[in-house]
Amino acid sequence: MSQLRGPARSGPLRVWGEALAAAAAGIVAMYVVAALGLWAAGAGDLPGGGFLHVVAAAVAIAAGGSVGLTGDAGVIVQADAALDAVPLSVTLAGVLVTATVFLRPLRHRAVATGRELLARVARTAACWLVLLLVTALAARHSFRIAVGNDLADQLGTELGATPTVGFRADVPATLGFGLLWVLAVLALTFLVSRRAPLTSPLLHLQNWVRPPAFAMLTALLAYVAIGLIAGVVVLIVKGHPAETAAVILLGLPNLAWMALGIGTGGAWSGHVDKAIGLPMPQLLDDVLHTRHGRRTVDLGSLAEHDGRVWLLVAVAAVVLLGAAFTGAVRSPARLPAWRHALETALALALTLLVVGLITRIFAHYGLSLVGVGDLGGDLGGEVVLEPQLPRLVAAGAVWGLVTGFLGSLLARRVRHPGEADEAPRAA
Repeated sequence: MSQLRGPARSGPLRVWGEALAAAAAGIVAMYVVAALGLWAAGAGDLPGGGFLHVVAAAVAIAAGGSVGLTGDAGVIVQADAALDAVPLSVTLAGVLVTATVFLRPLRHRAVATGRELLARVARTAACWLVLLLVTALAARHSFRIAVGNDLADQLGTELGATPTVGFRADVPATLGFGLLWVLAVLALTFLVSRRAPLTSPLLHLQNWVRPPAFAMLTALLAYVAIGLIAGVVVLIVKGHPAETAAVILLGLPNLAWMALGIGTGGAWSGHVDKAIGLPMPQLLDDVLHTRHGRRTVDLGSLAEHDGRVWLLVAVAAVVLLGAAFTGAVRSPARLPAWRHALETALALALTLLVVGLITRIFAHYGLSLVGVGDLGGDLGGEVVLEPQLPRLVAAGAVWGLVTGFLGSLLARRVRHPGEADEAPRAA
């Protein structure tokens, strides 16, 4: 009966303290992961105290913000730069920690009023925006660079046009998208977690929405765990600890969730002409490396370089069947198998759609003298990786139908929520 008690009486300081704790814990977790990942990637050696500013920029991007790259060298040497890539390891750390701390004061509640829940969400979002504003203001810096060309260096020195590259957070856009980010995190928290209380009109979500949502979360976290184990094995067996650690701490979910999409038959396309500092596994670089056109990243193209990628199909089958089984166990016992299959198909199709959207990459940097050509010296490069969304959504729907149906059949002999309570009432 303790789960049905009403809201505890809390003073203003306490409720605001809980909101600040949730927001601050998430931001701190993101800073820690971003700092470790960027340090492993070599950003600790940036001149002029640039490391802390780069960490702030990574956190801002991971929280949904917008950071633009800038290049300035006058009319003699032109700099061109752009970056669109989300460090999902940093994002995931913020999501998990924020949701966990946000739910802690509510863990003994089953029902709450809409006014109370909206107030909690509003307070947490307000604290989050204040901390994100500080982060956005810190996410700006510029670096002076040598172009590697004697003529350009001499002209730049004489004319005061030494090229610089930098970055600056777009504060209004960062706060706007950051607000949407934290609201989405809290909404997903209520959709997924059994510990999150609901208002009376929304109690039906407990049985019909939360099971497939929790199943998808289980699948995504399972892939991250598998990726982490694989990364540790690579670190021990093949060495390169700094590079491997940078991939794990900055882009592990990017790669793990791409493996989910590829293992189910989805695909990405893009190219890499020169490395520009983004951590990327060698296999992916081998497939994408081309100066002309784009290449498709799927099971076939990866298998041309390493036949072991076909194991991704087996991993997808095991993980998605396990997730579907977990969702079926949490669903009402009388839910037909076909209904659970449809729910899983919809949930997995939406999940892979989101995975595709958040794993896209566009990064470019180049220098030219009087607007002509690249000055070379590894000062120019481009990485492009974009999802083939229709293929991902279709693959998710098909795999969801199959694993959802099989998972429902496997869960038939397992006890479902509410069965123990329904029998006495029926008698």
